[in-house]
Amino acid sequence: MSLDDVLARIDADLPDATDRLMELLRIPSVSTDPAYKADCDAAADWLVKDLQTLGIKAEKRPTPGHPMVVGHIDGDGPHVLFYGHYDVQPVDPLELWDRDPFDPAVEETDKGRVIRGRGASDDKGQLMTFVEACRAWHAVHGTLPCRITFFLEGEEESGSPSLVPFMRENAEELKSDIALICDTGLYDHNTPSIATQLRGLLAEEIVITGPSKDLHSGLYGGLAMNPIRVLSRIITGLHDVTGRITLPGFYDDVPELPEEVRAQWDGLGFNHAEFLGAVGLSLPAGEQDRTPLEMLWSRPTCDVNGIWGGYTGDGFKTVLPSQASAKISFRLVGQQDPDKIHRTFVDYVHSQLPDDCTVEFPNGKGSPASQMSIDHPAFEQARQALSAEWPNEAVFAGMGGSIPIAGYFKDILGTDALLIGFGKDDDQIHSPNEKYDMRSFHKGIRSWARILDAITG
Repeated sequence: MSLDDVLARIDADLPDATDRLMELLRIPSVSTDPAYKADCDAAADWLVKDLQTLGIKAEKRPTPGHPMVVGHIDGDGPHVLFYGHYDVQPVDPLELWDRDPFDPAVEETDKGRVIRGRGASDDKGQLMTFVEACRAWHAVHGTLPCRITFFLEGEEESGSPSLVPFMRENAEELKSDIALICDTGLYDHNTPSIATQLRGLLAEEIVITGPSKDLHSGLYGGLAMNPIRVLSRIITGLHDVTGRITLPGFYDDVPELPEEVRAQWDGLGFNHAEFLGAVGLSLPAGEQDRTPLEMLWSRPTCDVNGIWGGYTGDGFKTVLPSQASAKISFRLVGQQDPDKIHRTFVDYVHSQLPDDCTVEFPNGKGSPASQMSIDHPAFEQARQALSAEWPNEAVFAGMGGSIPIAGYFKDILGTDALLIGFGKDDDQIHSPNEKYDMRSFHKGIRSWARILDAITG
């Protein structure tokens, strides 16, 4: 029996694979909301039971938060660890969904058939592509192609507070020759990618307090300091007119893009006008001396993610607020140290603060960027396997998002990570009406079967 037999089994079993994904999607495993704790447990139980049908020794492992699912199966050849997460984002605002987020369905759209529902793409659909590839392999061969450890998390969407302690406590059990992570996306509809660099993340929140209570602007306006005015000046000063971030020393640990990598990225023919046009924009807003792909993949960023203060309800209330707040995130690259940048940010805010105002920093948590070495033979083996499945040759690409688990695998377990996913930019993850392309689901399963075949010889 050959790989072709496994691929044929995947094709024949696609309706049943879709039904299994639908079952998992119906479980509202929202990790950040304590009201869904039992549902997160139910999702973990569902995965344990499903893995056990493949002969995998799987169990639910407790943590201070939501449980991990860990499973092992023995085999010859390399030891592969697969990571995914079964928790999902909240669904608010619910009124913007076209259907119940936890009543998934296959829908026909002008871009083809999609699976609609919360978690369809991030990350239950992606997770199940690997499980279904293993199911087909097991059905054909009666076993799996190598030793595999399954490591499925239930807190990725809420900051993974239990992940690092669990990995450290179970490091010997989790060590492997290579880690596979399926939580990324395609470069485009026909071009798969392997992410070899990820930006880190620093999340900041600032709360500026001026007067001891909200004030009437007719009585105090012009004399009393308005915290929103202070906050606005702080935010405005974070960038210069060219889009460059102004924090002192911010770029000290940012590497220049190697010319060979730049040439490869230029060869992708990225159309920034089309990319931005899909969301109603047209002009790149980052550093003006950088290409659009550099802005997305290899340059750091600073963005205001939320800002509030004063009266924001219907009508008008002429108030000078006591407080003004903002959430600001930095995407980090290279060797940028989130702790160092946090200290620089705190110093900058204090330097802009009038004597009459105080500031608090309730957050300031971060993780560094990750850079994967493609020297491990599994990288090229996986690239060739993906190229055999998709219309276009697979590429090694950067990624603008942050997946700290990739760095943890290297730092804690000493394991390189292959980041391969089949999501699309328009999957609307974290937003209403999340979807997963049926073609991506199907070809994703086939891709993992090819990759397992390639890296196990």
